Amino acid sequence: MMRRAEQTNVAPAAEPDLGPLPETLRRNQPLVPADSVAGRALVTVIAILTFLAALAAGAAELVAGASAEWRSSVSREVTIQVKPNTQRDIEADVATATAVAGADPQVDSVSVYSKEEAERLLAPWLGTGLDLVELPVPRLVVVRLKGGITPDLAAMKQQLAEQVPTASLDDHRMWIARLSTMAGTLVVIALAIVGLVLTAAALAIAFATRGAVASSREILEVLHFVGADDRFIAREFQLRFLGLGLKGGAIGCLAAILLIAALGFLTGYWRASPGGDQIEALFGAFDIGWRGYGAVIVVTAIVAAVTALVSRFTVRRHLSGLG
Repeated sequence: MMRRAEQTNVAPAAEPDLGPLPETLRRNQPLVPADSVAGRALVTVIAILTFLAALAAGAAELVAGASAEWRSSVSREVTIQVKPNTQRDIEADVATATAVAGADPQVDSVSVYSKEEAERLLAPWLGTGLDLVELPVPRLVVVRLKGGITPDLAAMKQQLAEQVPTASLDDHRMWIARLSTMAGTLVVIALAIVGLVLTAAALAIAFATRGAVASSREILEVLHFVGADDRFIAREFQLRFLGLGLKGGAIGCLAAILLIAALGFLTGYWRASPGGDQIEALFGAFDIGWRGYGAVIVVTAIVAAVTALVSRFTVRRHLSGLG
């Protein structure tokens, strides 16, 4: 009886204190940490890369739009050049060329450059203060064509050749071809920059995902061996990195849109200055339009999608190596 009493009064041994569980092992905690230094750094990197890619896409649209305006403007003008000849009256030849051009139904307006205006056009190359009396400066007749039609200048060329032998018609096809080539090259370069930035974003996301997988390696291995579906684990990482991609992409997209809008405002503010006139001549009103802003948003969506897909692929590849 005494022994039974002693056994009854013996207190059970206390369980060892293992301390608090790790954050990732507590109940209702996400598999991927919701916020970390690495996550904030990745958001910053994605924001910077999205900003650069969005600017490149906006620049491509800006150049393409400006090139279309250049080609439209240049294609609607042709120039008749009347060369001086000692055996002919140049003023009469200019008047005849003007009459021939004005009689064409495709022509909207005709303007004649005076001798002084033609000489001023040479000032950037020859300088000012020169006596150009003995220099055979040709006279120019600028012909503005009607819009909405495909011009056929064969008849005008034939009439000029018959009535004014010293006149030549320039339809600026060579310049249009050069403008198209230049604009196309710039657009291809801008798109290549977008591709390189997206590649850099994919590499940065892959390294960030590997780091997140390495930090949660033990947890992933336990989940994998106890039968957790690989798609579930990969989806957790994918959703987490998709959120990071959307956050960083939104920041970069907003910064790019604000910069483009600010440049457009400054261009309009400086429009009256000589520098502003040159910028407007090159890029128009510096407005990328709805297509440009749409391209910026598409780039942001692509960055977010690349973030999610690369993270999913990286995690699935790690899990497949566990066997």
